[in-house]
Amino acid sequence: MLTIKKLKEMKPDTIFDKGTTIDSPEGINITNSGKMLGWVAVRGGIHDWAIYCSINPDPEWIKRMGDKIHYENHIRKLVKCDNEAFGMYRH
Repeated sequence: MLTIKKLKEMKPDTIFDKGTTIDSPEGINITNSGKMLGWVAVRGGIHDWAIYCSINPDPEWIKRMGDKIHYENHIRKLVKCDNEAFGMYRH
């Protein structure tokens, strides 16, 4: 579970979680392509964070060039976090 304490302990620009999910209503439904998407959760500069995704499976590429996840239900599906940590999500 992601907490503020854990965010503050991480170095900026750290990929702290990653995985794959389907681009469909069962996953995170970005374009409903049915393709697998790689995703990474990245700690920002001020203990904020964001999740990015792409069909490109390389985590470093996703971190730099991926599409940001914006919807709370998608964010919480990918990274389990408490409300305080969710409040630090960079929308």
